[in-house]
Amino acid sequence: MTKSPVAHLRKAARPGVVSGSRSEHGATTAEYAVVTAAGCGFAAVLMKLLGSEWGQELLKQIFDLLLGLIGLK
Repeated sequence: MTKSPVAHLRKAARPGVVSGSRSEHGATTAEYAVVTAAGCGFAAVLMKLLGSEWGQELLKQIFDLLLGLIGLK
């Protein structure tokens, strides 16, 4: 199993500790779970925002601005 990159840094910061004395099993999986949950939460908020009338108007203004900048409008 691949060890967390943070585990390597922790070992380097603690030179007096014997290698392998602290288990890092599952740390990477937990980090992925937290990042995945945060990403899903952000996506839900973004979908709710952009699905609203205000969000639709914001998107329209952004696309109109971009099309105007490149000369297609």
